[in-house]
Amino acid sequence: MSDLLNQISLNLQNGKSKVVAELVTRALEENIPPQTILDDGLLAGMSVIGGKFKNNEVFVPEVLVAARAMNKGAEVLKPVLTAAGIKAKGTAVIGTVAGDLHDIGKNLVKMMMEGHGINMIDLGVDVPANRFLEAAIENNASIICCSALLTTTMVEMKNVVDTIKSSDIADKVTVMIGGAPVTQAFCDQIGADCYTPDAATAAEAAMQFIA
Repeated sequence: MSDLLNQISLNLQNGKSKVVAELVTRALEENIPPQTILDDGLLAGMSVIGGKFKNNEVFVPEVLVAARAMNKGAEVLKPVLTAAGIKAKGTAVIGTVAGDLHDIGKNLVKMMMEGHGINMIDLGVDVPANRFLEAAIENNASIICCSALLTTTMVEMKNVVDTIKSSDIADKVTVMIGGAPVTQAFCDQIGADCYTPDAATAAEAAMQFIA
């Protein structure tokens, strides 16, 4: 069993989507529990990629192909997990703030968080503050992730923080921010709950908030 899970993890790290989907199917046929396949196969592989990305051993293209392989495997697992009544570990809303159209960083964070079993609601780019709030309420999310790549759009993050803090869900939601120009000092200044310098760290922080 562990050999098959190891194969899933290794092929995921190498971005072999088709092989991953086939191996997940085989693992299900061998009656390996779907949660075990998810945790010890798919999430384990994504976790290795996350660590390597953090240490600059792999770069954005490798993360993207690994995430694609992860999604292929997850597609096979999803109906079985749903049937078994296994739910995501938590829900997060993610988007790039109003006025900013950059999405590579946002997409990386989304993939890393999905790789940890978090259900991600992706609002896309150029997202106004009230949309973050609405989506968090609609999806009962416990985390809101805001991304910005421009110094000119960073100020929008303050609008998001202010909108959330003055809402009814202020004490139920953690606001996480990130992006190239963003710093811990800026995070403290606008009153956001968490700043992380990269996607892998963001996913680890999110898991702590959900726990």
